[in-house]
Amino acid sequence: MLRLQTVQVKDRDLLWNINQKYLYEMTGFYDDPMDENGNYHYGHFDDYFSDPKRVAYFIYNDDVLMGFAMLCPYSNINQEPDYAMAEFTIFPSFRRKHFAFDAAKMILIKHPGKWEIKYNEKNDGAKKLWNTVAAPYNPEVHHLNEEETVLSFLTL
Repeated sequence: MLRLQTVQVKDRDLLWNINQKYLYEMTGFYDDPMDENGNYHYGHFDDYFSDPKRVAYFIYNDDVLMGFAMLCPYSNINQEPDYAMAEFTIFPSFRRKHFAFDAAKMILIKHPGKWEIKYNEKNDGAKKLWNTVAAPYNPEVHHLNEEETVLSFLTL
């Protein structure tokens, strides 16, 4: 059974480690270099453990960790969303099984309000997922540039 588990301070190292793997995967779409320790910079990572406006979830199928999501209320388009999907991934071995769609729907139901979701146009999987997830809410489409798109919509 698919479930969300709130990331706690005690889970910091686990979230850091899996976020690093995700950030590595995202280098297929962004030119983000590693630092001298082999890590990718994530400027707001520690804020997920101190800023009450940020929340992170582990995504589990029964007891198997299969992904994570990180939410914040900070806009990419100079608006004031209640939530923005800062990061979201389902690990590669669990993809193409509808887990991402179901987990995203769970998150939207758990957090009703004004949303923003940004994706890279070159990331076909993310583009398809987020457009499918947002479609019932008639999203406004904002193109930040040639590569990045933000969907803004209201859930209730």
